[in-house]
Amino acid sequence: MATEMNALTHIHRQVMWNRLIAVVEEQARIMIRTAFSTTVREAGDLSAGIFDLEGRMMAQAVTGTPGHVNSMAESVGHFLKKFPADVMNQGDHYITNDPWLGTGHLHDLTVVSPAFYKGKVVGLFANTAHVIDIGGLGMGPEGRSVFEEGMYIPIVKCFDRGVPNETFFDFMRAGSRLPVELEGDIYSLCACNDAGARRLVEMMDEFEMESLEPLARFIFDNSRRATLEEIGRLPRGSFASEIWSDGYEEPVRLSARMRIGEDGIDVDFQGTSGLSSRGINVPPAYCRAYSCFGIKCVVAPDVPNNWASLAPFRMAIPEGCILNAPRPYPVSVRHVIGHLLPDLMMGCLHQAVPERVTAEGASSLWNPPLRGGSSVSGQARGNKPVIGDFEIITFNSGGTGARPERDGLNATAYPSGVRTMPVEATENVAPIVIWRKELKPDSGGVGRTRGGSGQIMEIATKGDLEFSVNASFDRIAHAPKGRDGGGDGARGVVKQKSGIVLRTKGYQVIPDGDRLILELPGGAGMGDPTARDPNLVARDVRDGLVSSEIARSVYEVEIGPDGTADLTGTRALRA
Repeated sequence: MATEMNALTHIHRQVMWNRLIAVVEEQARIMIRTAFSTTVREAGDLSAGIFDLEGRMMAQAVTGTPGHVNSMAESVGHFLKKFPADVMNQGDHYITNDPWLGTGHLHDLTVVSPAFYKGKVVGLFANTAHVIDIGGLGMGPEGRSVFEEGMYIPIVKCFDRGVPNETFFDFMRAGSRLPVELEGDIYSLCACNDAGARRLVEMMDEFEMESLEPLARFIFDNSRRATLEEIGRLPRGSFASEIWSDGYEEPVRLSARMRIGEDGIDVDFQGTSGLSSRGINVPPAYCRAYSCFGIKCVVAPDVPNNWASLAPFRMAIPEGCILNAPRPYPVSVRHVIGHLLPDLMMGCLHQAVPERVTAEGASSLWNPPLRGGSSVSGQARGNKPVIGDFEIITFNSGGTGARPERDGLNATAYPSGVRTMPVEATENVAPIVIWRKELKPDSGGVGRTRGGSGQIMEIATKGDLEFSVNASFDRIAHAPKGRDGGGDGARGVVKQKSGIVLRTKGYQVIPDGDRLILELPGGAGMGDPTARDPNLVARDVRDGLVSSEIARSVYEVEIGPDGTADLTGTRALRA
């Protein structure tokens, strides 16, 4: 009888756990529906979750990015140090964009709000969202310290018992180029936490819960146990890997040694390059966020993400390296290097479980901040026309690396998981015209499974008037690397339509009559390309992803006029 009751309790709490995930997913969806910034409502650059009163993440929304989610998992504890749960009131909302207490740069706002049940605080809802403008130099690598990169918001109360802190909002409106959007986004973040709290009350009523503590223990115990079981299936040992970023002043080496043990996985980043004077530095929480994500994708992808399922992954990040930036180093585009960390983790794991690891991909988002108007042109342009002031960011992606049994994904964001912003959405909110957006042939690395294709974009303003781009692009000098005999992905290219090659990082102006051309990197391939199914090669040629020349010279497949595939060279002899 006791065993039967224990089984029923287990099932009951599993149902409650699933319901909790649904609550935070609705929280995220409300943010998307109410957000002002296209980065949130179109790209989904956000996170949402619920935490216990010790600041431990119980559940996260599926919608969101690993950099936000796994950094946010640490940030709630910082809020509680300044504002303990017992001093919080219903209707309070707390906010920060501190890169070392939040998600790594000033453009991400994190809001934490208490949830009350029967007059008692029972949990905390938190979320993070990327806003388009937070003042300062704007999102780019040019800052020499975090103080140049925008408004710095310590952990403060932005709503007190449901009443907005007007002094706080005065500062926000005065410090941003987009005051309406910024204020609207903050209201959106608070509103979605309120909605989560209401759904939690309904859930606790329905399941006759007085506290979240028993459910939290159930979630944490089962998540930790399941993660350790998955780690237990891996071969024991120590595995090292490295990856290179284009950097800013010079190339950046990312180095890791991973030890797989019985009680977890430890990663030491000894050998990684030192700090940069520009904003490509990575705060440690962001390093942990993407490193944990890369490991979890391979080791325990089916275990829900929470405090306990992340706990067995431990990071040692040496002081003075670019992955452990101290305050006040510039960190505005920390994603450029941070997004390479899952590829670095997979370089280690490929030596342990090669059948579960992908080839390297484009990885780093290509999200150029574009600006026009007086901030670019100044006050006088003679007889030349002037466009209105605007500030916009577009999110775009190259190809992902090939998988052991499947091709990589074309123009798909991994590891960030953000959605590509529709052309129409960008053109609707700024005087931008995207004249070309198409997949780039032969950009996916060759292999038994092919890397995902990159894309080509051609961007201008209406009337082809001058505008600026604050470039933060990577994978140009250092291509994504193939695995097991697969070819590298294509390198990226940044230039003007006139042919002038641009710097890959930093503020630059596209002059009147010219356009910005972005050629995004492709993902790398996996395995011997002459082992690829000829019919798949023929399909790729028909789809325009692979040229007939590459099919013939690399895949050793001749495509006939009717689209059929014939083997050539040594491949034909082997057949």
